[in-house]
Amino acid sequence: QVQLAESGGGLVQAGGSLKISCAVSGLTFSWAAMAWFRQAPGKEREFVAAISRSGGRTVYADSVKGRFTISRDNTKNTVTLQMNSLKPEDTAIYYCAAERLVHDTTPSPSSRNYDYWGQGTQVTVSS
Repeated sequence: QVQLAESGGGLVQAGGSLKISCAVSGLTFSWAAMAWFRQAPGKEREFVAAISRSGGRTVYADSVKGRFTISRDNTKNTVTLQMNSLKPEDTAIYYCAAERLVHDTTPSPSSRNYDYWGQGTQVTVSS
């Protein structure tokens, strides 16, 4: 049974930083590209960042580029999103997702590619 468990969400002031993590079990972690998506109230789920199986390739949404950093630890089966210079518009539920891949290719920003999802963690940025 594959499980993705996000942690680290919370309330932070604008301009502040927050790190959220996702622990993965039941899956050969090093064979999965990982991604973060988010969904704000009344909006559709959107792509935030993704990282390849080896961690050598990353993709970011334009809205977070230069502020957020995705990383992974294949020895601990975790993926982390470091969020700096947070803005109120970053307020959302953040979801971790995994895509099983045969090859270590550039990860996809499309939610349709991802096979497994976590329950989400709330990030709230106050102005």
